[in-house]
Amino acid sequence: MKELFVNGTLMRGLELHSNLSDAEFIGEFKTAPCYRLYSIDDIHPGMYEIASDETNGVSVAGEIYRMSDECWAKVESGEPPYLYCGPVKLDDGRTVDGILFPREKAEGIHKDISDLGDWRIYEASKA
Repeated sequence: MKELFVNGTLMRGLELHSNLSDAEFIGEFKTAPCYRLYSIDDIHPGMYEIASDETNGVSVAGEIYRMSDECWAKVESGEPPYLYCGPVKLDDGRTVDGILFPREKAEGIHKDISDLGDWRIYEASKA
């Protein structure tokens, strides 16, 4: 079984949540304040970890799910380009797998929404 931190369209009530239909919802969590969050073409978020000597990191809201390898394969196949699975540091000190986006594909290209720290809040702000 794999535990996965998600912070975008896989969350409850959002577009790709059905890809997690076979997963167990564990709860809402936040990352440690060492990430930047971008809106990738207003379709999905892209999050990356900043270097330890940088001071502009934020905590990002998300959810954790427990899933089988088969469910993970379904999730992975439904992810948009460039998103990948990597380690995510939580504000409770744990590190879990999460969905990340390459910094070089976000910074200076897409809209920085780090100050909001939450894809749902960003989506609501557009309405």
